[in-house]
Amino acid sequence: MNSAIIQLLVLAGIAVFLILRLKNVLGTRDGYEPPREKAPVQNGVARDFEVIEGGLDPDIADHVEIDSRAGQALLSMKQVEPDFSVTEFQSGARQAYEMILMAFENGDLDMLKQFLSHDVFTSFEAVIEDRKSKGLVIDATFVGVRETKIVDAMFDPANNESEITMKFLGELTSVVTNESGEVVEGDATAIKKQRDVWTFARIMGSNDPNWKLVATGE
Repeated sequence: MNSAIIQLLVLAGIAVFLILRLKNVLGTRDGYEPPREKAPVQNGVARDFEVIEGGLDPDIADHVEIDSRAGQALLSMKQVEPDFSVTEFQSGARQAYEMILMAFENGDLDMLKQFLSHDVFTSFEAVIEDRKSKGLVIDATFVGVRETKIVDAMFDPANNESEITMKFLGELTSVVTNESGEVVEGDATAIKKQRDVWTFARIMGSNDPNWKLVATGE
């Protein structure tokens, strides 16, 4: 047997060995196997997971019970305005709380006009004007917000009017002085807790993205 034939036999044996090894590693396909669906693509990146239709919306479920009145109202808001985010609203409400509270303490009516409904603004304005008439000055410093929580929400499908009620627990220092500069109330070194329940309203789907404070309570 010449060397050429021997080389062919050796190469054939190696080929058979490699085929057997590949079958052991990759497996074999018997019968019909449906083609694998392509993974969904989000932001240009394939996500290899199963998409579950009708699942809970965590943007709502993280804040209220889905089956509650508030949860169903928030769901209706998002159906009218899909870009609406409950999480972003709560973050914005937290910032608005600080700005409105400090504008009220400082008597800044121009600032308050941007955030309040007519009725709430009139009420705040009356208190501020009363302080001025008595010569009282408030020196307040905002410390922070310890709690923000959605306690209720309502949606009117007739006009898409939406209301979200928030509970806040803020902390601030406040000193009230009279015309002579004497302290008549408060302590600059004492942090006091401020508890408020505020309701914000807006027409979903409108061109105006701003929520207005329409009711206050404790």
